[in-house]
Amino acid sequence: MRDILLLSIVLPWCVAAIRWPWTGVILWTWLSIMNPHRYTYGIAYSAPLAALAVSCTVLGLLWTRERASPFKGSPVTWLVVFMAWMTLSWLLGLNVAGDYEQWKKVMKIDGMLLVGFMLLHSRQHIMALAVVCAGSLALLGAKGGVYTLLAGGGGRVWGPPGSFIQDNNAFALALVMTIPLLRFLQLQVKSWRGRFALTVVMLLCAVSALGSQSRGAFLAIAAMAVTLWLRGANKLRIGITLITVAIPLIAFMPNEWTARMETMRTYEDDGSAMGRIGAWWMAWNIALHYPLGVGFNAATRELAAKFSPNPDSVLVAHSIYFQPLGNHGFIGLAFFLGIWIATWRSAGWLRTHKNLLPEAKWCADLGAMCQVALAGYAVGGAFLNLAYFDLPYNIMAMVVLTRVWVEKQSWKTEPLESPRWMTVLGLTQPRKGE
Repeated sequence: MRDILLLSIVLPWCVAAIRWPWTGVILWTWLSIMNPHRYTYGIAYSAPLAALAVSCTVLGLLWTRERASPFKGSPVTWLVVFMAWMTLSWLLGLNVAGDYEQWKKVMKIDGMLLVGFMLLHSRQHIMALAVVCAGSLALLGAKGGVYTLLAGGGGRVWGPPGSFIQDNNAFALALVMTIPLLRFLQLQVKSWRGRFALTVVMLLCAVSALGSQSRGAFLAIAAMAVTLWLRGANKLRIGITLITVAIPLIAFMPNEWTARMETMRTYEDDGSAMGRIGAWWMAWNIALHYPLGVGFNAATRELAAKFSPNPDSVLVAHSIYFQPLGNHGFIGLAFFLGIWIATWRSAGWLRTHKNLLPEAKWCADLGAMCQVALAGYAVGGAFLNLAYFDLPYNIMAMVVLTRVWVEKQSWKTEPLESPRWMTVLGLTQPRKGE
């Protein structure tokens, strides 16, 4: 039944992508982030749905006249340079054939981002991207939050099988990054029922993330809360709200959760923490000896024997910073950081832009919430192998596309009436004086 339902959604959507290729980008984003086919048991499980979505979108891209240059801001330039460097690092690396699948996976994600930059340009497009990114993970997070509540805080929630976020720690960080996107959507919804529903979903996502017992996710939530407080206009109200929410959630967690969080104080005695530190030193040493990088897999016994402080333990970098460092060297890390520094600056430009009319106020909301999400990624990602994960790059795309929308003053040329799907969700276009 699940297979039939999924195929009945994807196949007509693919056909529509040939006529309206921007919808194919949204379809690809949904399949890539949520991986709905991994929750089926029949033909859809292994069917090349993502490849079909890509093919139909590219076909539509060749047909449409509404495509534009993908180079719409400095984050995109940094991304393209990083893609080129990763390819060079892979071709000159230690295992070209063995790393091919990972290179293809990363290039497919980044390549579709560039296609998105060519096809997405309107408020409808940006909102659709935000709804799909937030909704895909919020659905899983709400389900996980209910499970965590029923389990008394003791049940760990896992992400989609075979995805970047299959691990409970990675899934928790993805949910942490989803909460600010949900908050952005909530700021656009006028109905109190819609705002209340989004509040419930955000709380369930937070419960699911905390229930994962991920120390990295806990730090990410803390960083996100601090950033949200700093970015808020009414710091007293926001501070009271955050404390009012945080205390019951933490009190609900079992003693096992509290004991695990307290191990951060004595990380020297924690094997997992010390293993990560050893993997970081290994990545640093590899980068010193291989300036061009080693490809997409620095966690091999041969490299561990030479560069790890604990040669008997072969661990991946477990960090969005040390992962590109060990794989692609210091230059690769510099390009990676360039993407996020440029994105943060563009999001800040949106947040502080003083000349936004009521029709464009949503852009300031988006910039602020994207900065909150990126703060969570920067802190929580320091302990996870998520340098190539889709969601942060989709957030980058939202920021870039929105800045272009503001610079072009697109509210002057776009229709005042919102598309039906946005009206149903309550995401109507603001008018002057509202």
